[in-house]
Amino acid sequence: QVQLVESGGGLVQAVGSLRLSCAASVLPFSWFVMSWFRQAPGKAREFVAAISMSGGGIYTTDSVKGRFTISRDNAKNTVYLQMNTLKPEDTAVYYCAAEEGGRPYQTPDKYHYWGQGTQVTVSS
Repeated sequence: QVQLVESGGGLVQAVGSLRLSCAASVLPFSWFVMSWFRQAPGKAREFVAAISMSGGGIYTTDSVKGRFTISRDNAKNTVYLQMNTLKPEDTAVYYCAAEEGGRPYQTPDKYHYWGQGTQVTVSS
């Protein structure tokens, strides 16, 4: 059974930082494209960042470029999202997603496996 477990969310002041982690039970982990999405109240789930199986291909949405960095450690079956210079508009539930093979997709319908989400709240 595939499990994705996010951690690292919380309450932070604007311009602060957080690092989200997603531990995956998918094996072999290196066969899976990994991504982060987020969903704010009353809004659709939106793409944040995705990383290829090897880690060599990275895609980040424009609104977080230069502030957020996605990375993965295939030896630890974990993907990370380092979030710096956080803004109140980054407040959302952040979800980790996984899909076997393929490319770092940027739409939620391309991913079969999802975590339960972790809340990130940025105060002004």
